[in-house]
Amino acid sequence: MVLQPISTSAAQQPFGPYSQAIRANGFVFCSGHAGVDPATDTLVEGVEQQTRQVLRNLREVLNAAGSDLSQVVQVCVYLKHMEDFAPMNAIYEEIFGTHKPARTTVEVSNLAKPGALIVMDLIALATSDR
Repeated sequence: MVLQPISTSAAQQPFGPYSQAIRANGFVFCSGHAGVDPATDTLVEGVEQQTRQVLRNLREVLNAAGSDLSQVVQVCVYLKHMEDFAPMNAIYEEIFGTHKPARTTVEVSNLAKPGALIVMDLIALATSDR
């Protein structure tokens, strides 16, 4: 098995010793991403904006890995406050549309990026050889 680290400047850069994603055996395993705007390296404001930014970041990582959001098979959502579930879910549904990957959503006491309200990681099929 060949493990291929994935990296793109178009998404949040890791703030620890990990890859943005790893491509292995026809899958892409994306690390957790917060709502960090890669152009400014700062966290955007509010759960709706952070949710949009997280999904933009993940879309860019998937693109760099030869995949896209339509190939996502599982998503894990980590919320700082479960009362943010409804606004996060509305943005999530808007972006994923009719595609409904398996998903887990949990409330966590803290996230690694100070000020983050949401982090998502995901697994997708790798649809092209890159």
